[in-house]
Amino acid sequence: MPKDRLLFAKEGRACYISHLDLMRTFQRAFLRADIPIKHTEGFHPHPFISIALPLSLGFSSACEILEFGLLAGTPRREVPARLNAVLPEGVRVLECYEGTRPMRELQAIRFQIQVDFAGDVPGLCQAWGELLGRESWIVEKPSKKAKSGSVNVDIPTLVKEYSFTDLTENGVTLLATLSAQNPGLNPSVMVKALTDACPQFPPEFVRYRRLEIVDGDGNIFR
Repeated sequence: MPKDRLLFAKEGRACYISHLDLMRTFQRAFLRADIPIKHTEGFHPHPFISIALPLSLGFSSACEILEFGLLAGTPRREVPARLNAVLPEGVRVLECYEGTRPMRELQAIRFQIQVDFAGDVPGLCQAWGELLGRESWIVEKPSKKAKSGSVNVDIPTLVKEYSFTDLTENGVTLLATLSAQNPGLNPSVMVKALTDACPQFPPEFVRYRRLEIVDGDGNIFR
């Protein structure tokens, strides 16, 4: 199994590269950078590449993790510069390292959620905070896997911590650490539920950014 990992950022226009296209982009980048990596065996070999927790289209991130298998001959310290020389604008490798921790230890993601709202910003924060602070708040969200087409999500149980910062007359930033898997909570689902429950505070625009991936103890996961 692959034991090497990349930590990379996805910014700017690259936020609109889909997950599958991003996978193909990295496959081509390894070829162009002349970095040999492990492939499957058989008639149609393909590279061992996987990206943990695919990023939603339009989200930016400073903490994406890609797993792969580096073959002998290329030092890990050379990988970031060689890949960055051939990757598109907005995709930038920050580090290449040996992955020793299993992915199941990846438990939560810290998000920066910028909410553009020209109105009663303190009122929005109070209303949203009351909902997020409940012991339980169950909402329904669409699901392709469920036979009924939807599943119930108890949002407060999946929000590890949250805070409101940078309050201005034009909006607010919500910092939230959300469960990443089994089950995970997409911040856009959370914001939609908050908006539906508080129609008097409709955001004009919302931007989502992953800041860091953490384990169950809140420590940075690599």
